[in-house]
Amino acid sequence: MVNSLNKVTLIGNVGRDPEVRSTSEGKEIITLSLATSESWKDRATGERKEKTEWHRIVVFNEGLVGIIKNYVKKGSKIYIEGSLQTRKWVDQAGHEKYTTEIVLQNFNANLILLDAKNPGSGLESMLPKNNNSNFDHSELDDEIPF
Repeated sequence: MVNSLNKVTLIGNVGRDPEVRSTSEGKEIITLSLATSESWKDRATGERKEKTEWHRIVVFNEGLVGIIKNYVKKGSKIYIEGSLQTRKWVDQAGHEKYTTEIVLQNFNANLILLDAKNPGSGLESMLPKNNNSNFDHSELDDEIPF
């Protein structure tokens, strides 16, 4: 039985080109800003209103880092799944600061490029295909090891 769940699912537009950094061990990390918007019609005035929320996304998953580096840029529409993490640090003035980020790492991360309409971009080979494969499923073990 699951006692808790830390999962975030967002669909939005990338606000600026992803920023690639490297750790001291040479592992690449990407940070990006994702905008999600909602719009509604004001009942009193009939005016169309919109509210945009900005989310800081940090990607540690090596496979997703490669996809983002090659195919995601400012304005790209993406779907992500990750988890919330809050970090604490002390700034140069000695004040404690906190930030909450959506982190994509390990197997708890997912990314789907939603505006991959460009034929010949190489993306079609990465997207799922709706065809029957010749894979023999009879050799899969159905027992769950826990």
